[in-house]
Amino acid sequence: MRAGVTVTGIGLVSPVGSTAAEVFDAVCAGRSGLTRPPEGHPVHGVVDVAAFSPDIDPASVLPGPESRVADRAVVMALRAAGDALADAGVEVGRDVDPYRVAVIVSGVGGLSTLASQVLARAERGRFGVSPYMLPGTLPNMGAARIAIRHGIRGYTSSIGTACASGAQSIGEALRILRADEADLVLCGSSEAPLFPTFADAFGNARALAHGWSDPTQASRPFDRRRNGLVLGEGAGVFVLERTAHAVARGARRYADLLGWGANNDAYHPTTPRPDGSGAAHCMRTALRDAGLGPDDVGYLNAHGTSTRAGDAAEVAALRDVFGAAGPPVSSTKGVTGHVLGVSGVIEAAIGVEALRRGLLPPTHNLDDPDPGDDLDHIRKQPREAAVTTVMSNSFGFGGHNVSLLFGPPGA
Repeated sequence: MRAGVTVTGIGLVSPVGSTAAEVFDAVCAGRSGLTRPPEGHPVHGVVDVAAFSPDIDPASVLPGPESRVADRAVVMALRAAGDALADAGVEVGRDVDPYRVAVIVSGVGGLSTLASQVLARAERGRFGVSPYMLPGTLPNMGAARIAIRHGIRGYTSSIGTACASGAQSIGEALRILRADEADLVLCGSSEAPLFPTFADAFGNARALAHGWSDPTQASRPFDRRRNGLVLGEGAGVFVLERTAHAVARGARRYADLLGWGANNDAYHPTTPRPDGSGAAHCMRTALRDAGLGPDDVGYLNAHGTSTRAGDAAEVAALRDVFGAAGPPVSSTKGVTGHVLGVSGVIEAAIGVEALRRGLLPPTHNLDDPDPGDDLDHIRKQPREAAVTTVMSNSFGFGGHNVSLLFGPPGA
């Protein structure tokens, strides 16, 4: 019999809150995190709208000299991980063996640090490049810094599956815990993409929302008037534990992680397979892993980025798996924007809160679904519903698909 796995802590740095409860309340109330870039910000004049997370003093999470050279992605990862451990009421070394703790925290790395160092070399030559560039840019540094700060000596890794990486980190944590290779895993993602070069790449690919007089209207998942996604920044970390370990230490449990699936479209570097067959297979894999059927899913938090190709492929996948009478669906990116790999962590946290509260969050800005889209979209207002299983989908460039399934805490 496989070991049960449960969620005991959540830490978030997001455009709409720093706890699962705050983010869920904001989504239900429609308190948008989408705004115009302020004057002086690197993406002011580069993008019409973005989703910014609060500033964090690097010295609050790193020693003085190191805090002065840390990339924002690392700083946010450290804050989210620290908050997640505090939320779980666990201290490494006191409550759990450091060798029995793993860290899987992903992201694309310190992009702004890399860009600044490229410019420094162009302006000042080889001696303009800082030796701190390497720990500032490597994608594994969020996970490594978390391990160093908290004395974690078990398995440590960073996954690179683009916008699916945070969700895949959670799924890989489930695999490790089931295999009894750890008692506790910190898993999630951190992304700091709001600088000109990266934003211009999305803009030149015609992927960004534009032309909205009200920035809060710009992210419109599944809506006929959508014209692109809204880039955001943030971090999210879950504490997952083997259920027996959590129960033994008397931990508060948010939900159980029941199963997951992951695969690849094998179709195109940036465009999903139009028929949604890869995503559909991924969802079926997650259901099979959890020992559940499509009718068991009571709510689905969709990837729903507000791009035409992505939304249409996901609609096709959902129809394939669940048929015409599928579960209630929403994409919460209408409020949070698209925080790349972190989105899957934020949305998993929202799904866990929906499960706990018996309240399903809406898709904001969904006024007019596409013709033929007959999914049961939750629109404008939250919907009361006692559900026992929640699915959260995340898809990424490269054709990566991940689905997670959560249920209430069991025995």
